[in-house]
Amino acid sequence: MDTKRRRAFTKKNLPEKTCCVCGRPFAWRKKWARDWPAVKYCSEKCRRTRTGIAPKG
Repeated sequence: MDTKRRRAFTKKNLPEKTCCVCGRPFAWRKKWARDWPAVKYCSEKCRRTRTGIAPKG
């Protein structure tokens, strides 16, 4: 019996955007589902860089 689950989606079908800070493309994530139109940054680091807040550590 195969214990692997098949995914209902493929990564090539996910929508993509370009980060407005670093210019890298990034794909849709489930945690961004309800706010996808408002997502501008690929990572927390890019979001902090854009707002001018120094990262902790």
